[in-house]
Amino acid sequence: MKNLFSKKDIVAIVPAAGIGKRMKIKYPKQYVIIGQYTIIEHCILNLLANPHIKQIIVVLNYNDQYFYKLPLSHNNQIICVIGGKTRAQSVLSGLKAAYGTTNWVLVHDASRPCLHINDLTNLIQIREKSNIGGILATPVVDTLKLSQHNKNIINKTVKRKNLWRALTPQLFSYSLLKFCLTKTLKEGINVNDESSALEYCGYYPMLIQGRNDNIKVTYPEDILLAEFYINKNFSQDIK
Repeated sequence: MKNLFSKKDIVAIVPAAGIGKRMKIKYPKQYVIIGQYTIIEHCILNLLANPHIKQIIVVLNYNDQYFYKLPLSHNNQIICVIGGKTRAQSVLSGLKAAYGTTNWVLVHDASRPCLHINDLTNLIQIREKSNIGGILATPVVDTLKLSQHNKNIINKTVKRKNLWRALTPQLFSYSLLKFCLTKTLKEGINVNDESSALEYCGYYPMLIQGRNDNIKVTYPEDILLAEFYINKNFSQDIK
């Protein structure tokens, strides 16, 4: 299969090794059903809709009992690997599986089912402008409060100018992302997203403004909101 790739093609990694404790259910949140599909199926189908994404590597928990029961798991563009204890370890597992196939890798949360095709297209276009990569993000519009240390008491209000909320997908040079994740893991640095690994190593990805409806399903109340956005996007796309 490696010979079918060009260096401009993209391999997508979907980290799905987490268990989603904050959802307070007995199975991983990515398998919650919204409409006709599970959350992770919505996530993957949105990626498959872009012709530049030639392969998707789903990174699963060792004890995952659900993914292989999904019809989508038999798609020949999808392969699965086992992840690690942290997100960085899981993404690195995906990168190792993608070795030699592409210069570009895209990472997208398994719990983000509402990615719009236009946002994905805009992110992918930065390959023509950057050798590093970039992320989808939205400018912060809420008033931000910094709490006192280990207390639910306000310390001060944080100015929101120049602040952005990081989203996924995040798109990077394959070799650069692998180098930066390996370095952070070796040095014991905990990173919250892939961009953080690049920033730690002195590289600064582009910010591509995305839509606010690209939500991450984290809490039970997020499910109804995701359902609304999915139905709205679907109805617009078929007009």
